[in-house]
Amino acid sequence: MTILIEQPNFEIQAEKQVLNTNTNELVLDGGFPVPKAHEGFVVPDNNSFGRSFRDYDAESERNKTVEEFYRIQHINQTYDFVKRMREEYGLLNRVEMSIWECCELLNEVIDDSDPDLDEPQIEHLLQTAEAIRKDYPNEDWLHLTALIHDLGKVLLHPSFGGLPQWAVVGDTFPLGCAFDEANVHHKYFKENPDSNNPAYNTKNGIYSEGCGLDNLVISWGHDDYMYLVAKENKTTLPSAALFIIRYHSFYPLHRGGAYKQFMNEEDKENFKWLLIFNKYDLYSKSKERIDVEKVKPYYLSLIKKYFPEKLRW
Repeated sequence: MTILIEQPNFEIQAEKQVLNTNTNELVLDGGFPVPKAHEGFVVPDNNSFGRSFRDYDAESERNKTVEEFYRIQHINQTYDFVKRMREEYGLLNRVEMSIWECCELLNEVIDDSDPDLDEPQIEHLLQTAEAIRKDYPNEDWLHLTALIHDLGKVLLHPSFGGLPQWAVVGDTFPLGCAFDEANVHHKYFKENPDSNNPAYNTKNGIYSEGCGLDNLVISWGHDDYMYLVAKENKTTLPSAALFIIRYHSFYPLHRGGAYKQFMNEEDKENFKWLLIFNKYDLYSKSKERIDVEKVKPYYLSLIKKYFPEKLRW
């Protein structure tokens, strides 16, 4: 590795929408079919702490940390901040390394915004990928998407840049329009400077309905960064994979139903894949360990298929 040092219930709805009435398949992105829903993955009742998933109101030390994270995030993620970060990190001139090298860096990363898991991120990546692999064995692009979806969290790593947690992880949301109440810990947005900008305080703000999610300025973090890395390094993953990577933390949309007015037709098609993925991303978090060395050869073969050997980060 070369480091260049520089100072609504959507899930039920989705299952109804995703199947073609004639073929029981939906074909997207030039021949990637969505097979019938499998019953292999059983959604657990509780997270690794023994509580309900994404329960931000439960009294616990972990949730106190999570709430404080969101307080700081909601204050600091502004329209101007996001534009500046996209310009700076979009240069991809900080690190040259492979996908697997990036996976290994995540061994040292824990996400303070996650109320369901406090294990190193490599564990979550493999748990998600292996769960999807069992239920969708023929969709290798989806397995790889699961493995890499959180790699942007390397922005937290000291050798990479060491950005603060609020600038890397947590639920994402649009800037430039009103902060919807579907956002977790919504009350803290009142301290965000953008709340005082009249141009940003209507439902649509500076955007128009149907403009497409690509035209929104979304809070900066690992999602958007990994999307930029994959796209600019010419991955051959389908557009649905890039959509998943970019919007998998956009919970106000895919869990709360907010901001749907901005979606265009392509977004709506790719959104079906995101709903499938989200089940595994959220509910595969557990204390069950994955044998990394056993599964590593398979994922290395997928990386070789869809990515160059070295990527610019």
